[in-house]
Amino acid sequence: MTIDRAALLAALDRLGQAMERDFELLNEADGALGDGDLGVTMTRGMRAITEKAEDLPDDLGMALLACAQAFTKSSGSSYGTLLATGIMAIAKQVKGETEVSPARVSELTALARDQMQARGKAELGGKTVLDSLDAVAKATEGQSAPSEVADAAATAATEALDAFRDRKATVGRARIFGEKSVGMDDPGMLAMERIVKALADREG
Repeated sequence: MTIDRAALLAALDRLGQAMERDFELLNEADGALGDGDLGVTMTRGMRAITEKAEDLPDDLGMALLACAQAFTKSSGSSYGTLLATGIMAIAKQVKGETEVSPARVSELTALARDQMQARGKAELGGKTVLDSLDAVAKATEGQSAPSEVADAAATAATEALDAFRDRKATVGRARIFGEKSVGMDDPGMLAMERIVKALADREG
């Protein structure tokens, strides 16, 4: 089974529902180490994408570009900008393609990670969304069966969140909280875990 327009639309629908459900969860996590509006950013972004979903083309690159543009217009937050950067990197890579093999999830996730790292000027290991993407890219490398890719991605996102919880944030806004960040989930990593699980259809 490949990732095509129908699969993309189904994934976007799941993601939109997940962000509505986790609105308060993300706001609260962000409120402890940031501005407290991450849930707002994610729900607005997904609503903007959902409004355009039916008009998305079969070309996955052009479809993802439209998603990135819609998300960017809905929010001026740094997290939204980073996500859009990652999506646009993937869009550029798959432009002209109407189907993408699950075997490319690792490659495309790593591409998004690298572009987001360059945009945010952050290093891996700083307890940020980059660490979540790095974990997913590594866990899905060499996997090609859809179910195995989905399982590996969802598990990696959760394990990364767990692994970094007791570390001190050294990058981004959370770093100003210093030791207070120890024992707390990074909001961006928490959001990415929710995103990955929804896209992989591995909720619960």
